[in-house]
Amino acid sequence: MSVDGSGVWISRFDDGELRERAAGIDPGLPLAGLTFAVKDNIDVAGLPTTAACPDFAYQPERSAAVVTRLEKAGAIAVGKTNLDQFATGLTGARSPYGSPESVFGGGLISGGSSSGSAVAVANGSVDFALGTDTAGSGRVPAALNGIYGIKPTRGLLSTLGVVPACRSLDCVSIFARDLATAQRVMRVARGPERDDPWSRVEHKKVIDRPRIGVPESIEADAGQEKAFARFTGDTTVDISPLLEAGDLLYRGPWVAERLADLGEFVDRHQSSILPITRQILEGGHRFTAADAFRAQHRLQELRAATDRMWERIDVLALPTIGTTFTHDEIAEDPIGHNLTLGWYTQFANLLDLAAVTVPNGFTEDGRPASITLFGPAFSDDTLMELALTIPTDDVMTLAVVGLHLRGEPRNNELLDRGGRLLRTTRTASCYRLYQLSSGAPGLVRATGSDTDEGASIEVELWQLPASKVGGFLAGIPAPLALGRLELEDGAQVTGFLCEAYAVNGAPDITASGGWRNHRLKGSHS
Repeated sequence: MSVDGSGVWISRFDDGELRERAAGIDPGLPLAGLTFAVKDNIDVAGLPTTAACPDFAYQPERSAAVVTRLEKAGAIAVGKTNLDQFATGLTGARSPYGSPESVFGGGLISGGSSSGSAVAVANGSVDFALGTDTAGSGRVPAALNGIYGIKPTRGLLSTLGVVPACRSLDCVSIFARDLATAQRVMRVARGPERDDPWSRVEHKKVIDRPRIGVPESIEADAGQEKAFARFTGDTTVDISPLLEAGDLLYRGPWVAERLADLGEFVDRHQSSILPITRQILEGGHRFTAADAFRAQHRLQELRAATDRMWERIDVLALPTIGTTFTHDEIAEDPIGHNLTLGWYTQFANLLDLAAVTVPNGFTEDGRPASITLFGPAFSDDTLMELALTIPTDDVMTLAVVGLHLRGEPRNNELLDRGGRLLRTTRTASCYRLYQLSSGAPGLVRATGSDTDEGASIEVELWQLPASKVGGFLAGIPAPLALGRLELEDGAQVTGFLCEAYAVNGAPDITASGGWRNHRLKGSHS
């Protein structure tokens, strides 16, 4: 299990060491005092690198080149974060250190492979984080946690000191809650490294008014379609060459590239590797050298088709993901759903594209929505400047039942984040309310034979800016979590529910009709 039991952190520096480091930082440095997390396939001196495989762990003598750049600029590395083992997966559910949940709760996956890095940023633990991206690992988790994800042009950020997934495709990625922070980090992190044969440098002028393209058709649920609706009046393009290129990554010989660096370890330590990870890695054995060349030839044809697309547009806007999944759904079909998550991401590195993922509010049923802007190699600055023009003031509606109600002790946590009360209403008549040992109420949906014993409970509906949701949810302790709440008019909203185990033996206060009434009765008794 991870160091704090959340599935987010694998290792951390102790607080005393962090305070000592912070005290010695020159305040004039460009990243002075910013804290960051590092995906645990990137070396940080003083902490082991595990790649989410304990038997693979080693103690690096020095930090990865990109980490060194950030620390010299005044940023403070807090610790190492969880990932899908060997960065093989997009779900965040393939690690012996646990499977972190999205900050939006409800059993939603965090996305991977940079799962811990994205959650640590979204919940406010750090100011930014480093991940890696081979098939979408720096973008899918950003989408599922409502934050920005920067997948730079290959080689723009050095991969020296990074455990390879596919060495020819790997990128170091950046997560941040706001784009201004991501840009500051990018300016420091980018640049050539003499000892890195994959390092590249080129500066392209920012295009002030880029021509934006959208796909002729997409495969996404209605909630994700809204993510790029703002661009529907722009040029339509055929993205089938991109999708075919992406299909080569996991169904073609690039799977075998993972064995080039990990094959010996896989052969000698099969029991140390998760079955799903081993299945994917060993799949590389079925490809021949001839298969690899055939795929390279086809990829070159698809690159040429993509180059023709850039003659008509400067930026391509797509949904980051076609849909979302819960942990239970992933468990039912781990490989199939993983491919679905990568449908709009896994072509980028094969086709040498830059990408910026932008949070775009929520679907009607409260799931995070997101778009990604793509451009040709070294268009990174153009993409980030365009991303700055995309409004991110969408809101999420939350149903609160207890200490966050108006006038209650924790209501300020909503007000301080720009929360706005919509109205007071009631749930459907299928819930029970309990007073937990913490003193807070716990709302539980009656199930099975208990359904007839439920009641309608008073709740308040609040709107919270999308950019503030992650930080707010980070302060909500277990056993409370977000879930789907049914109102008396039949509408479904996102609200706080309690895990059933926590109400065993707790006083049942359902008869009061709500927390406020219960408190009033208590004060008059």
